[in-house]
Amino acid sequence: MKILKEFKEFAVRGNMIDLAVGIIIGAAFGKIIASLVSDIIMPPIGLLLGGMNFTDIHYTMKEAVTDPVTGKVLKEAVNLKIGNFIQTLVDFTIIAFSIFMIVKMVSKMSKKKGEEPIAPPAPTKDQELLSEIRDLLKK
Repeated sequence: MKILKEFKEFAVRGNMIDLAVGIIIGAAFGKIIASLVSDIIMPPIGLLLGGMNFTDIHYTMKEAVTDPVTGKVLKEAVNLKIGNFIQTLVDFTIIAFSIFMIVKMVSKMSKKKGEEPIAPPAPTKDQELLSEIRDLLKK
């Protein structure tokens, strides 16, 4: 029973709940960005490149082996899917830039406008007296 109690304390800590919420929101944000990239951004880019779809770019290292009689594929082709890699790099770049902009915006909002740097406190009477003594000793 002690282990269950410790687990409950661990699971309901503020940090764990914050982390769980962050992961869930991050996953949803990732899906939104993936849709933005694949459905909104990449089609015009593909159109500009002559109707090319990046995910179709691949290099066939070994052709598929088919049965000449039935036409059934016996061994699948071995492909390097370069286009998928390019698509993933574009997705990552957009996600990283989006997160950068969000963090920048949040940090800007957290700083209070018009807040001046805090001036150092005035010296105490003891400090003033010690400064005077120091100055007299220098003379």
